[in-house]
Amino acid sequence: MPAAEFDATPIRSSGLRAGLSLFDSATIVAGSMIGSGIFIVSADIVRKVGSPAALLAAWAVAGLMTIAGALAFAELAAMMPQAGGQYVYLREAYGQLWAFLFGWTLLLVIQAGTIAAVAVAFARFAGVMWPIFGSELWFGASGIGFSGERIGAIGVIALLTAANLRGLNLGRIVQNLFTTAKILSLLMIVVVGCVLFPNSLAVHANFGSAKAFFAAGTTHAGFMAAFGAAMVGSLFSADAWSSVTFTAAEVRNPRRDLPLALVFGSGVVIVLYVLTNIAYLCELPAVGSAHGLTVIARGISHAQSDRVASAAMEVVWGRAGATLTAILVMISGFGCANGLILTGARVIYAMAHDGVFIAAARRLNRNQVPAFALIVQGIWSSVLTVSGTYSDLLDYVIFAQLMFYVLTVTAVFVLRRTRADAVRPYRTWGYPIVPSVYIVAAAALMLDLLVVKPRLTWSGLAIVAAGALVYALMKSGSAIEPT
Repeated sequence: MPAAEFDATPIRSSGLRAGLSLFDSATIVAGSMIGSGIFIVSADIVRKVGSPAALLAAWAVAGLMTIAGALAFAELAAMMPQAGGQYVYLREAYGQLWAFLFGWTLLLVIQAGTIAAVAVAFARFAGVMWPIFGSELWFGASGIGFSGERIGAIGVIALLTAANLRGLNLGRIVQNLFTTAKILSLLMIVVVGCVLFPNSLAVHANFGSAKAFFAAGTTHAGFMAAFGAAMVGSLFSADAWSSVTFTAAEVRNPRRDLPLALVFGSGVVIVLYVLTNIAYLCELPAVGSAHGLTVIARGISHAQSDRVASAAMEVVWGRAGATLTAILVMISGFGCANGLILTGARVIYAMAHDGVFIAAARRLNRNQVPAFALIVQGIWSSVLTVSGTYSDLLDYVIFAQLMFYVLTVTAVFVLRRTRADAVRPYRTWGYPIVPSVYIVAAAALMLDLLVVKPRLTWSGLAIVAAGALVYALMKSGSAIEPT
């Protein structure tokens, strides 16, 4: 769309139905954020940074970055309430190529990778109750093997894709139900861990002295590098807050509701995340032994299969606590995957409307949802479940996501200059300081990841770069029909 033809009117003539309220939008934000990460990644964070203080700092810094980013996105969302959200903001600020690179990366890495990681975590926790999910399954005389964990993950993706093909209303109901359930789950962990049944041994080990609380066990330079790498887990767990912008054309009052949903939804989740980690520290010592024979001896750093939440609740209720937590995590992962599946397909739909993706992706089925886009997203997410480990998927996702977050927050500055007369129902709080701090912090973290985790982060950068060639092919391909 050329600059002279800029139009912030929601895309509704295409058939998308505006059926999302403020509450629905807020549950998409919170529900897409709360997945499996908060229940798992604290173990990896502690192994990297080595102290209770650094664990909480990793979550707090990720939280502040998330809220700063949401404040900037809120201005863009109210200004341009169109289907595709972030894709539209990049298109208007930098042109079609950069918007396509975001959509391309979202499909290949960001959204699909997050869906895959959350689905894998769902199956991992299902293994607590059903060991088949933790076993290797063999098919046919040729002896082809697949892990039960991966098969379970693919099943979740297929089920939720099918549910969203039945219409926005079913997807909205599933999202509201599961988001409410998982917020209550986190509140339960906080109350049980911090108030009702704190473990005195863990409290003393983590908070008994300043040395125990702050000890990191590395040099200053080594700690800073490790802290940056550890931030992958906390940022991943706080990610996907921007997904609600993809559904802007389906929000009833987007100019008011999108900014409120972004800021309120992300703020609530960040507070819950920090409190949940305090609850973990009230039940388990931060640093334990890989060879520890008890849950407490293993601590947060060596919780079995990194299932920190299950280990913490096992201290309180024994095996029943671990099983209960596994159920709560499965509920959380299921709801998170639903929110990501619901929203991600809308970017593919917007790309097809711009003539830079397969024309079929802009068609809606009889339930008024982009069916082809949902199916493509589901297939690729399923492929990614067998592509690597959970932590590998995190590294792929976070680096690429941070890059486009930086570009999008910078778009606030660009559009303030190039679209000075555009209607802005909301303006970024703390401008220009808050968005500038976000840009600097995110850029510094990206540089750290390029050095500390080069294999996956450079691969992610290569995927983005490859999108330029794909864009040229898409623009000239006969399968593309510009609108």
